[in-house]
Amino acid sequence: MDRYSRHINLKEIGPVGQAKLSNAKVLVIGAGGLGCPALLYLTAAGIGTIGIIDFDVVEESNLQRQVLFGTSSLGKNKALAARERLKDLNPTISINAYPEKLTIKNVLEIFKNYDIIVDGSDNFETRYLTNDASLLTKKPLVFGAIYKFEGQVSVFNYSNGPSYRCLFPNPPKNTIPNCAETGVLGVLPGIIGSLQANEVLKIILGLGNVLSEKLWCYNALTTQVSSFSIKRNETQIQSVLNQGLSDNYQTSTCEIAVEEISLNKVKTLQNIQWVDVREKGETPVFNNNGILQIPLSMFKKNLEKLNKSKTLVLFCQQGIRSKQAATICKQHNFDNCFSLKEGASELINYLKSKNYENYQT
Repeated sequence: MDRYSRHINLKEIGPVGQAKLSNAKVLVIGAGGLGCPALLYLTAAGIGTIGIIDFDVVEESNLQRQVLFGTSSLGKNKALAARERLKDLNPTISINAYPEKLTIKNVLEIFKNYDIIVDGSDNFETRYLTNDASLLTKKPLVFGAIYKFEGQVSVFNYSNGPSYRCLFPNPPKNTIPNCAETGVLGVLPGIIGSLQANEVLKIILGLGNVLSEKLWCYNALTTQVSSFSIKRNETQIQSVLNQGLSDNYQTSTCEIAVEEISLNKVKTLQNIQWVDVREKGETPVFNNNGILQIPLSMFKKNLEKLNKSKTLVLFCQQGIRSKQAATICKQHNFDNCFSLKEGASELINYLKSKNYENYQT
């Protein structure tokens, strides 16, 4: 009663409404800029079961806007680090962490356990997958997106309303820059993510007008707000319902194919330049001068440090950021580069066991 007294004192919510929140199950896709504020307020509100899915790890560049994390979180998986922080905020609820990528193989199985889906993803591949899976499992989808100083919010697949594909039928064909490339105002995802949490509460409580059939847009520089109507496109919706999930969800970045390599195949390479794309402070630490460290957040600005005459092997904690860095290399005509599948911990043990001097640049 004490924890939720401010809710209970609202006659529109009261004990009955708070009980609805306690019985609700909400899944948040991504514990990034949008997911962090949404998770904070959903946890504080007393949502009974919250799921968090994110395969990425916390980087120093995230701390400017991803308010769930601190310096002690660097290098940790975001879903696990978020759960740890949220458990301290509200130990009375259940929080499920999924430290994995959302794919066509796991999405339906995960979604079926929740009532509402919150899309805090930062790429079109996940957005279209999330939308289609929400349609197939009949779950309302609370959408949010940000770009530089502008944000958008809507609710899809709600009460026979439109879906994300009614607004954007197909993924864009051209490259779409992400926050790492264009930048984003730190408080913007806080505003948009909080609004997403607000829509979740409205849906559960049956209060107000849910933001279905509209795209709400906000400009942080002018504080201008605008709204656009979205009509349900039955053809688009029936296509998803009839065909199910696609085997080919295109990514927003239109990434160039990057070749991954395992530690077992590293021995076939010659003239290697090892490149560590983790942030400073992540462990294990490579003290040998044969390792070049360029954090992913600074990678594009330091390409001149790479040697095109050598075979580049890029690595990180889990092989995720190294693929992004390798994509950048490919875009700038570094042809002989690989992303290491294994993480830094396995790499340092491997190099020690193989007499590291043979692998130095």
